[in-house]
Amino acid sequence: MNTTDRAVANIVLVHGAFADGSGWRGVYDILTSRGYRVTIVQNPLTSLEDDVAATTRVLDRQNGPTVLVGHSWGGTVITEAGVHPNVAGLVYVSALAPDAGETTAQQYDGFAPTPDFVIDVGADGYGFLDHDRFRAGFAADLSDAEAAFLRDTQVPINMAVFGTPLTNAAWRDKPSWAVIAEDDKSFDGAMLQHMATRAGARITTVPASHALYVTQPQTVADVITAAAQASAVGVPHTA
Repeated sequence: MNTTDRAVANIVLVHGAFADGSGWRGVYDILTSRGYRVTIVQNPLTSLEDDVAATTRVLDRQNGPTVLVGHSWGGTVITEAGVHPNVAGLVYVSALAPDAGETTAQQYDGFAPTPDFVIDVGADGYGFLDHDRFRAGFAADLSDAEAAFLRDTQVPINMAVFGTPLTNAAWRDKPSWAVIAEDDKSFDGAMLQHMATRAGARITTVPASHALYVTQPQTVADVITAAAQASAVGVPHTA
């Protein structure tokens, strides 16, 4: 696939809480094999401001229109950072999508609890996913060994980020897509559907855990490719 034939040749991938960017490797390999220029953000997970700044630094380095992709907490980050002029479209991968003025924590209001998703919060306010419940709550469709590696390479998140209101809601002005894991135990599926529908996203569902960015790279890459191609040829965006 020749990138010169597309208006959108750049993809930026943003990871979520309790993880780093390495989980995107399968998606990265597929997209780069298709000719896309792919860059992965490494969020510090210290504040919304810091994660948005990390994403903005990467967006500033893109050489043209870009599809911005976020998993989980990364959805909040791309919602805030996605107003960047290089961003042509947004892809939410079992991701949060607050509105301007809302906090991430507010997205959970009125939806079912997720008892397998347990966060252990330290005295310093940073949280890790519970050691014994990690696989069940985050990565049930990974092997024991693969889930253990993700568990043991966790990046803790400052829990205060979930109470920080957003200033921007990029999905109000940028076309959006969503990939939702049907077996997600980190978020209530109805919550994911609600956020994606409100954002006017084109929704794709896949049987997978919350770690679908690791376990379903083909589906995720295909949706990202569709977003890039739609932005390139000017396909009208409809919910």
